Amino acid sequence: MRDLTIVILGAGEMASGIAHRLFSSHLTRVLMSEIQAPLTVRRHVAFSEAVHTGAHEVEGVRAELADSPAAVQAIWDRRAIAILVDEEAVFLKTIEPDVFIDATMTKRPKGSVKVRAPKAGLVIGVGPGFRAPDQVDAVIESNRGHHLGRVIYEGEAERFTGAPGAIMGVTEERVLRAPYAGMVRPALAIGDIVRKDDVVLYVDETPVRAAIDGVVRGLVRPMIVQHNEKLGDVDPSGDGSRCATISEKARAIAGGVLEAVMHRFNG
Repeated sequence: MRDLTIVILGAGEMASGIAHRLFSSHLTRVLMSEIQAPLTVRRHVAFSEAVHTGAHEVEGVRAELADSPAAVQAIWDRRAIAILVDEEAVFLKTIEPDVFIDATMTKRPKGSVKVRAPKAGLVIGVGPGFRAPDQVDAVIESNRGHHLGRVIYEGEAERFTGAPGAIMGVTEERVLRAPYAGMVRPALAIGDIVRKDDVVLYVDETPVRAAIDGVVRGLVRPMIVQHNEKLGDVDPSGDGSRCATISEKARAIAGGVLEAVMHRFNG
């Protein structure tokens, strides 16, 4: 199979799991786009960190920030994933992908994604908000459960439930949310052990406390957030190694994306 050019909208946890799987499968011409201030919680496993640091590595795969579309090829030549800060994906005027993946996980209905990359041989939408085959060529199921990672060529993904996935039976209690709009100031770091009622972060001067014992698996960077925004994640297992490894959900979704790519181009 020829070396495909792959564009992924988004560089958060799920998008990064997809990029990692594709790159590890020797599909190395991967370009991700991200916003100026990514609201990423699981930052250790998200290539969006490169927006802040210039480069970031996830499980042996490196991503580098490109200052322009012209810089992307040099990053690919260094065997790294390229990331552009480009909310409107203006770079599509100069870079034509073979595969175009919307992995922004906004969970809202969208119009046809095909119009953004009309020459792409395959257009994929991850999660709710997409319908195949008219809006995208394939939809990847993102809800946890029996169908997670399934490739859908006709129809839509399941509706967004709003409920966090269970870890050791714990769901909403493991998620830290903003009590109101304000500035986040962390009190702990990703990987720190936390006990119930410990202060994990502040929004302005208001403490946000852990509801359970565990390890801080994810935490946003200091930034202005909106009311009820997800700010952090406590893993009740207390296993710190999970903070730096791709989740089973991201791997399942990534497997579905890889299947769709192979189905189209490796036939």
